[in-house]
Amino acid sequence: MNYYLDIHILPDPEFKETVLMNAIYTKLHKALCDSQSTDIGVSFPNHNLTLGNTLRLHGTAEALDKIQCRNWIGSMSVYCQNSDIQSVPADVKFRTISRQQPTMSAAKLKRLIKRGSITEAEAKNYKAKMFTKGLDNPYVELVSGSNGHRHRRYIEFGSLHDNPVDGDFDQFGLSKTATIPWF
Repeated sequence: MNYYLDIHILPDPEFKETVLMNAIYTKLHKALCDSQSTDIGVSFPNHNLTLGNTLRLHGTAEALDKIQCRNWIGSMSVYCQNSDIQSVPADVKFRTISRQQPTMSAAKLKRLIKRGSITEAEAKNYKAKMFTKGLDNPYVELVSGSNGHRHRRYIEFGSLHDNPVDGDFDQFGLSKTATIPWF
């Protein structure tokens, strides 16, 4: 994790920044799946209410070069500007960037109703709780390559640590245990 590269989304009058981030992140996910990569992590250094306008890839110089050689970004390159692969600055902190799953969801409610394990009144209560206990985390909205369904992947930013933790990243570039440099 000594190297990184930034993919900065350029302002566009036709597409919102979040729409472009969703499309670029979907392409990255496909590239990580195709290459079966577990050594590239991601971060969103400009996140706030949304994931922001920068997707940062972390890894070794070789891993980043290998994924970039796949030209995974394809036609989306007109909407962003890629930095060169650079060394991580000295004196940085480290954190995990992982997925946070809601405990209550519309899909879970559908399953409960289909199984008949929840009454109509309980379903109403479930919906009310679902909306009041929703996640406030920024998210990326992905489209499944297999069935075309949209789903949100909520992103959780772990606390800052002084030392890195090695480990594998999933094919979304996320990990509950492995850290990325944060700067």
